[in-house]
Amino acid sequence: MGVQHYLSCLWPGLSELWWRGRLSALPAAIAFGVGLNSYLVLRFLFPTWLDPVLVRSGFWVGFVMWGYWSIKSLRELPVLIAPRDVAETPDTFPEAQTAYLRRDWEQAETLLLEALRVEPRDPPALLLLSSVYRELGRPQHSLALLAEISRLEVGDHWHIELEAERGRAERLAEEQSEQNIDERELPEENFSEGNVSQVDDGSELDAKETRSRQTDTSTGDAAEMTAA
Repeated sequence: MGVQHYLSCLWPGLSELWWRGRLSALPAAIAFGVGLNSYLVLRFLFPTWLDPVLVRSGFWVGFVMWGYWSIKSLRELPVLIAPRDVAETPDTFPEAQTAYLRRDWEQAETLLLEALRVEPRDPPALLLLSSVYRELGRPQHSLALLAEISRLEVGDHWHIELEAERGRAERLAEEQSEQNIDERELPEENFSEGNVSQVDDGSELDAKETRSRQTDTSTGDAAEMTAA
């Protein structure tokens, strides 16, 4: 973790709001901002508005609350930044990568979903799951997942990989769409060909019967002529 991660803990609620996008931490961040600005105004700009003892008392109460929130944020920081590293359950992402390389798509999907239960905003796991959906022939699921990744601020660093995977999923979706169109048109063509073959078979039978009659007639005439 970098210095910026620790500095975010000095503003109550900012670490959860900034690194995880938790709106539940927004009221604490706003309350701290309002309290800090109120103290600065009452202490330096308009010191006669309130009793100085009241202002000092408010400062110490705010200072204690700030210290509590800062320590709390520092303790929770590893969970916010790398939850899979500190989770009690084992990290299944390496096993999912191994299953993906073995082309065991169903096992890879199961392991990735378990990893995402611990860290739902992990770009590598989300990207790999998108690839698994594509390999399973579900490009629409892959594209929907890629759209969700692109909305996350943590996905900004994976722009190239996102575009590459989106292109592969879109090509597969187009191929499946064309295949479905061909399959819908195929029965009509077979039916038409069947009719043609039936007509051809009927014409051939008629031609055979005609030749047979002509042969019988010719044979009869020849027999009559011989008898005569």
